[in-house]
Amino acid sequence: MAKKKILGIPGSVRTQSINQAILQNIADLYADKLDLKICSDLSQLPHFNPDLGDDNLAESVAKFRQEVSDADGVIICTPEYVFSPPAILKNALEWTVSTTVFSEKPVALIVASGLGEKTYESLTLILHTLGARLPPSSKLLIQGARAKFKAAGDQQTIEELKRTMASFIQSIENLH
Repeated sequence: MAKKKILGIPGSVRTQSINQAILQNIADLYADKLDLKICSDLSQLPHFNPDLGDDNLAESVAKFRQEVSDADGVIICTPEYVFSPPAILKNALEWTVSTTVFSEKPVALIVASGLGEKTYESLTLILHTLGARLPPSSKLLIQGARAKFKAAGDQQTIEELKRTMASFIQSIENLH
């Protein structure tokens, strides 16, 4: 099987982000199956403005949309800020509303935060609205994420992450 092209989208731009660390761990663990590129420039996207048609898009928006479109699958790994998805992630997803880049696109959703329940619910709804392929087994809520990934990591959480990734990879293979 050829490596699948995956776009990893962290919901945090924090330097020591646990979400970016999780995406990097996934890239390392699945290097034989996945070519995972972590999107590191969500902060370059302008604020979403539906009045800007496709003719007036910022280059960063066009690039982000193309990266999503070109990927065989997308992994979103995000914290929760004030009981909702981080604004930077929500903004990026809003820029895809008028497109079909997420239509039937296999997505894995990982919310790694202190609590994370509201973001988990909200992003599930948003991704379904965008038409993403998001099986329940391709979603993972990791509460208390920072503590669980210190040192060697919490084995139960690592096993849950592996099950989530197995479901995600199967979702991609089912399309091809």
